[in-house]
Amino acid sequence: MIRIIAGRYGRRVIRTPSGSSTRPTSDRVRESLFGSLGALIALDGTAFLDLYAGSGAIGFEALSRGAERVTFVERDGEAVKIIRDNARALGAESACRVESVSVARFLGRPSAESVDVVFLDPPYAQSVDEDLRSLVANGWVSEGSVVVVERDTRSAEPVWPDELEPTTQRSYGETVLWYARVGAS
Repeated sequence: MIRIIAGRYGRRVIRTPSGSSTRPTSDRVRESLFGSLGALIALDGTAFLDLYAGSGAIGFEALSRGAERVTFVERDGEAVKIIRDNARALGAESACRVESVSVARFLGRPSAESVDVVFLDPPYAQSVDEDLRSLVANGWVSEGSVVVVERDTRSAEPVWPDELEPTTQRSYGETVLWYARVGAS
């Protein structure tokens, strides 16, 4: 179990999947992530996409801090059930969309509308380069959208499509967050 750090659900506890199939982002990294995001985009009213969602901690933190809606994408059945249970326990079901599908399959279809913030936290050994290309190619992001990738500090920087302009990176112990923004076309 972990706690939501701040906002309307601050200090509320959410469940996490058991075992090692997911790796929840630490409190320190989540706090830093949302501090950094606040300098790039106002979260109030945003559409947030939590890819490789695990327990949904990042997406629920975004909702707590003002995001209007969050789409959670997770293929692990136990994790999907926990995300739905957490949304119900928080009373946030109407603001949550849970997609029980692989990220590649989800991003492989065209988006009806772009999102404002995308967070990707795949298994550290897995590349995100194709995910980033799909985000751009299929209309998931548009001018001003922010994309954040969580990786192990030993991982190489993602290969950003031309439309995504890297802005910064921040390291926290064994974790690094890479930030990029969609520039003007």
